[in-house]
Amino acid sequence: MNILLLGSGGREHALAWKLAQSRLLERAGDTLFAAPGNPGIAQHAACVDLDAGDHGAVTAFCEKHEIGLVVIGPEAPLVDGLADSLRAAGVPVFGPSAKAAQLEGSKSFTKALCERAGIPTARYTHTASLEEAWGALKLYDAPFVLKADGLAAGKGVVIAETREEAQEVLADMYGGKFGAAGAEVVIEEFMRGEEASFFALTDGEAIVPLASAQDHKRVGEGDTGPNTGGMGAYSPAPVLSEALERDVMERIVRPTVEAMRADGMPYSGVLFAGLMLTDEGPKLIEYNARFGDPECQVIMPRLEGDLGELLLACANGTLGDLAEPQLSPDTVMTVVMAARGYPGTPEKGGTIAGIVDTEGVPGHVKVFHAGTRLADNGNLQASGGRVLAVTARGDSVTEAQARAYEAVDKIDFSSGFCRRDIGWREVAREKAES
Repeated sequence: MNILLLGSGGREHALAWKLAQSRLLERAGDTLFAAPGNPGIAQHAACVDLDAGDHGAVTAFCEKHEIGLVVIGPEAPLVDGLADSLRAAGVPVFGPSAKAAQLEGSKSFTKALCERAGIPTARYTHTASLEEAWGALKLYDAPFVLKADGLAAGKGVVIAETREEAQEVLADMYGGKFGAAGAEVVIEEFMRGEEASFFALTDGEAIVPLASAQDHKRVGEGDTGPNTGGMGAYSPAPVLSEALERDVMERIVRPTVEAMRADGMPYSGVLFAGLMLTDEGPKLIEYNARFGDPECQVIMPRLEGDLGELLLACANGTLGDLAEPQLSPDTVMTVVMAARGYPGTPEKGGTIAGIVDTEGVPGHVKVFHAGTRLADNGNLQASGGRVLAVTARGDSVTEAQARAYEAVDKIDFSSGFCRRDIGWREVAREKAES
């Protein structure tokens, strides 16, 4: 069958790479399309100029090219209801409806659902004005967790160490720093523990666990500085043991799927749970309604089955008919190379060379493109904040880290930078245990 993948980032490159291996594309003439794609995605798919915001154009493309599955990569088209438009036209879609995508699109929606379903999470207050938010601060102790209620490209969460700093951040949020995403703000109690991510697939009825991961959101080493979309990740996350994964499935993921179905907005797609591992057990920080970026870049290399068949089963409501997905026990790590200035205004246009030289590094190295473009002269250039995700595998986090950075050092990207400590907590634990 023909498949359409929507998106242009590192997550979509990882999905394109894995989808291109699917049996769904084994017949002569079967095509994986990507819109708009990027130079890395173009190695695996036919890139087309298609605006995901134009539902009519996407639907018409699917009808013309007899698309049998649409995979929506980013969150914005999901929240915008593209999956609803395609389903109304009879096109199978991997991704939730607009109502179900509120799990990511609205922090307050998710917090209210957790309250109703008894899902463990932080205490919170939903505010709709600056004055209300300043008043709500009195209900919490420092540090303060402040979240823009809507989509803010992974940058809408600020942890303020003092009440004065919190007041300034709230003024910025309500002053338009995050646009419409900051029109309402959620204030939460600060949870102490270690963060981890857990991914599950569901068709609205059947639910299967997929993988765990840990990412590094802060731009600076030692997890310092402002939040980013993610500077690197590894999978699996040993800190999330099998027992804890079962706990997450039974106390967080399953009640979420059941509550969404009971509320008349069944959730179909991937559930990406951001977790805090507290002394009281795992608690939900937030949900994402799509594969994470850069988490997708470390989960796809571990997936040993057919991604296309899994996603189609989610779209068609037949996930329960498949065996649970199997993943390699290897550790996979990715290091994000970003353009200078990120997460502020990135320096675009920097030339990138040497990617081919990473092929000689052990560990099945794969460089996923995120913010790249081809210049008129054929040179690869940076075109966004996060530019490349350099990915390698090993028998441990320590080995995967060493191989990933060996590959990073093969790449010539003078106007780029990366953190040099991705996986540092787990590397320290492995060292202590050796």
